[in-house]
Amino acid sequence: MTEAPDVRAATVVTVDGEPLPFVAGQTLAAAFVAAGRVAWRTTRGGQRPRGVFCGIGVCYDCLVTVDGRGGQRACLVRARAGMAVTTGEGDDE
Repeated sequence: MTEAPDVRAATVVTVDGEPLPFVAGQTLAAAFVAAGRVAWRTTRGGQRPRGVFCGIGVCYDCLVTVDGRGGQRACLVRARAGMAVTTGEGDDE
């Protein structure tokens, strides 16, 4: 039987220079949504907001840059302490 994560054991990633708490095992998308952030980038054409859509890595709506590597799907990348994440327009490389 797998135990539920201890929500008191949250740690932090840096997103656009600001701390974002997460719980061990969470993806970046889950941490964003848990913090109330449902959109974290905009499309190049039209500047439409995007966040997590499919949640399984099939679409490209949740893209972020992680530690300098663009085009990372936030729904697939597990958060880890010290990670530097940037969001915004143009993450759809």
